[in-house]
Amino acid sequence: MLTKTVTLQPFADISEYTEGFKVISTQFGADGRVYVLLINQIPERAAINKTYTYKVLIVEDERIEEAVIPRQHFHYHYVQPLQNHLLLVGARCSYYRTGKYDLNAKVYDYEGNSVREFLLGDGIQSVQVSEKGTIWTSYFDEGVFGNYGWDDPIGASGLLAWDEHGNKIYENRAADIADCYALNVVNEKEIWFYYYTDFSLGCISSGPRQAKVTFMNPEISGSSGFSTDGYHFLFDAGYGKHGTFILKKNEKPGSLTKGHKIRFANGQANPIKPDSQDFRKNRVLFREGNLLYQAAIEEVV
Repeated sequence: MLTKTVTLQPFADISEYTEGFKVISTQFGADGRVYVLLINQIPERAAINKTYTYKVLIVEDERIEEAVIPRQHFHYHYVQPLQNHLLLVGARCSYYRTGKYDLNAKVYDYEGNSVREFLLGDGIQSVQVSEKGTIWTSYFDEGVFGNYGWDDPIGASGLLAWDEHGNKIYENRAADIADCYALNVVNEKEIWFYYYTDFSLGCISSGPRQAKVTFMNPEISGSSGFSTDGYHFLFDAGYGKHGTFILKKNEKPGSLTKGHKIRFANGQANPIKPDSQDFRKNRVLFREGNLLYQAAIEEVV
């Protein structure tokens, strides 16, 4: 299979913001900006009465804004813009007894003040919020089958959508998801997901309230993410091949071409070895140390 090397230059250096902090996640928002979540120390799950300070960096072009969220007890893993606020979500939450469980989604203003909190369930694999404020959550196997006291897990269907107040507005019934490996919320009426055990690629159209779901087989096993412009699909190459990518085309309805390999390199011609990566719409995001890189599909075609 043909391999194409794409050279990227960093679009941001977050070094001056990371002293005394650890980067937790780096994600695209629906607004096209990059949101970096940092914490001053990693929480211990059993720790009591310890508080932590989180920071959110909002990166747009060469400008970086900072929001500080102090005095937190919970361990958050994801951050997304939600209307005029920030949504922080923890991947794990516990069920203790009837009516008693962790609320793992919290909404803050940009001054770090709490606005509201609600439950999104345990075992969250990814969180993406649409421009209109629809919250999409996908779940890994423990979120689907249950752990941490959840005998009837919130994420049993593998994929859900919520309004901005945490009311469920969509629940997957079309796919048998044991682990939702990847999610890409392009817009309110185009949501893609890729899941185990079938390794199928699903597309939800017409929005969460009138969802229509179609499927195709990308013929990739274990991909951790993908970008799309609707015609091209850039996939993480899957099991045993993470760090390389495959670009496919949707030339015929319901099927993708075999494609060709893509490798990303930095300005020194060294392969980019990301500490984290994210896929949203037609773009892929890499964080290597304190440097951020991104590429749109049109740059790799």
